[in-house]
Order: sequence, then structure tokens, then C-alpha cells
Amino acid sequence: MKTLLIITDAWYPQTNGVVTTLNRIVELLEPQGIRTEVIHPGLFKTLPTPGYAEIRMAWNPWKFGRLYREINPDFVHIATEGTIGCWGRRWLLKRKIPFTTSLHTRFPEYVNERLPIMPVSWGYRFLRWFHRPARTTLVTTQSCMEDLADKGFSNMRVWGRGVDVEAFAPLQDREHPYHDPLLLYVGRVAVEKNLRAFLDLQLFGKKVVVGDGPSMKALQREYPDVVFTGFRYGKELAEEYGRADVFVFPSLTDTFGLVMLEAMACGTPVAAYPVCGPIDVVEEGVNGALDDDLELAVKRALKVPRGQCREYAENHSWQRCAEIFLETLVPVDASRSMATAVLPD
Repeated sequence: MKTLLIITDAWYPQTNGVVTTLNRIVELLEPQGIRTEVIHPGLFKTLPTPGYAEIRMAWNPWKFGRLYREINPDFVHIATEGTIGCWGRRWLLKRKIPFTTSLHTRFPEYVNERLPIMPVSWGYRFLRWFHRPARTTLVTTQSCMEDLADKGFSNMRVWGRGVDVEAFAPLQDREHPYHDPLLLYVGRVAVEKNLRAFLDLQLFGKKVVVGDGPSMKALQREYPDVVFTGFRYGKELAEEYGRADVFVFPSLTDTFGLVMLEAMACGTPVAAYPVCGPIDVVEEGVNGALDDDLELAVKRALKVPRGQCREYAENHSWQRCAEIFLETLVPVDASRSMATAVLPD
């Protein structure tokens, strides 16, 4: 059995699309003869990321070399651009070890939302530097790949996302204690998710927010009529999706939005802005609606037959995502001697 090493700053106990994606890939590669080891924040001394206490930054990443040698992988993939990802990249390049990468988030826009003095162009300069040495950079959608190509990125391949249609399925009984329509958001409660665009909608019905994050307490005080549930998992999460009449995805900065597929698998149409991510997932009148006016998108999404949403989700499997991931991996064989050479970590 071959060994894959994934280097990531995003791993359990974090709850986000990156962790979900990596976990599903790991599960599906094992039957293909690929055993996966993960170098993650839990193996290091860490500090909380400012504004994101649940995301930990490693501050002793020089342990990386010892961990790598113990694993002695056949393939290497760097999944994030944090402290562990950057140190791993540096260590691998120094030893001429080939690797692939993946780009999951619009990191420059995230930073700019929190630090407006930081130009978005600086963030993309960093991302180009980070991903340039990769043999292949996996990206979430066609529109995101085109956008990144315009920004000077190369050697990309569309990876896509999948959904577990057994875990996320329509409910037989959709009753709930609120006024219809029930409008749902699932995800991080943070400024870059543009959540106020959803919360400020002047629509009859009830708004429910599932998730947590640095903006949670402030938004709870500001919007007392909105139901904030905190995180939900497994069956409880699927029930939240299934009860909703429309899933509202207000983000302008996500590269995909796995939660949209999960909602569709439960039969719930999606309302979103026509931006990178949603434009590759939401088909007007088929599984939701897109509009620069989010209120209009919600009103049109309410008219979409729920069965069509489920049918769309059934055509998006994690298996295909795992196959693409496997196709892009680069053998380490030719560089093993460099990996074991006595070089400073």
C-alpha cells in the first residue's frame, strides 16, 4: 500500500469545508490502495489565529522534518497556505521533493474584509508565490480557475466537490414551529461570509443560522428575532437543511460552498449571488436562483421544485473528486535520497 502525506493547517476539531473535503478524500483513497497520514496543527504547539480562536497556528513547525521522515510518504499534497503549509513547502522545495497543492478559499478577500488596509492584490501575490512550485494546483470550480488564470496562476485542475446523498436526504416530515418560509444559513458566522446581507432581508418568515464563529455574539445581540443554533452535525444538521424552504448563501468570497450541495441533497433550493462558486453550482430554476438582489433570488428559489434539487445533488459524488485527486498525485520516488539527506530543517 502506498502512503500519501497531506500537509494542512485545517483539520479536526475544526468544522469547515476544507476539513470535510480532506476527510472524504482520505476515506475514499484507502480502497484504492492509498494510506493517508496527515501533518496537522494537533502535532505542534499552537496559538489561536487572531479573530479565529478555533483555527490554530503552529509556532514550532521545525518539527516538520522529523514527522516527514517518520512517515516517508510516496506522495505529498499541501492543502493550506498557513504556517504548517508554508513550512512544509519550504522544506520540500529545499530537498527538491515534488508536491501538489489545493486552493480552497479566497484568502485575499478574507484578509481584506478583516484588514481593509491590506490590498487584495497583496494576498494574490502571496498565493501565486505559494502555489507556483506545485506540479498541479487543485481548484474548486471552472469559474474560479478562470478567475485565477486571469490573476497569473497556472498548472490548475478543477477538482469540484461532492455530497453524501445518504447522510443528506429529504425529510418525510418537514414541520417546524416557525412561520413559513423558513430561510436557512449554514456556515461560519464571520464577517467574510457577508451574513448581514441575509439577516437584513425584509422577507416574511423565519431566519435560522446554523454555525458559529467570531461574529456570533454581536449578531445575536443585533438580530434578536433570528434563531442562532450553533453548530449542528450529522442527522441534526441534515434535519435543519430538510426543514428549510430556501437555503440562503450570501457569501461573495467562497470558492465553492459545500453547504449548497448538502442543502440540495435534502431537497432545499439555494438563493445566492451570481459570483464564483454559486455560478458553478446553482442553476436558475433547476436547483435555486442567482441574483444581485438576494431578496429576488430567495423569492424565485421558493418556486423551485424540491425534487429537482435532490436530483442535481445525486449527480455530484465524492468518488469522482477522489479520482481527480489521485490522478494528480506525483510520486516522491526520485527525491527520496534528498528527503533523507542531512540538511538543516
